[in-house]
Amino acid sequence: MVGHMTENLIMTQYDDKVQYQRDLLKAEEWAQSFSSLHRHSLSSMWYDTRPQDTADGQHVTDIIYNSGLIKRILPDGSEVFFGKELKGKDLLDSYHKHT
Repeated sequence: MVGHMTENLIMTQYDDKVQYQRDLLKAEEWAQSFSSLHRHSLSSMWYDTRPQDTADGQHVTDIIYNSGLIKRILPDGSEVFFGKELKGKDLLDSYHKHT
């Protein structure tokens, strides 16, 4: 009987790890989607450290990804990034919070 209980505890431990990995894979896929797309000429975005990008009325496109990363596409087509990309447990926490 004791051996059977120990075996169940070990299997439960692996079940938790398997579920964590399953959720993490879903979160990583979710992270690649965007939550917001914004074309603008504002220099006052909360994350903006590059007001020169919108100087003289220039328009940029900002894409905010679920991962926390923000991609800015400049008028010439080049890209600049803001934010910190969430990974691991932080990403999983954000995924659970938003889904």
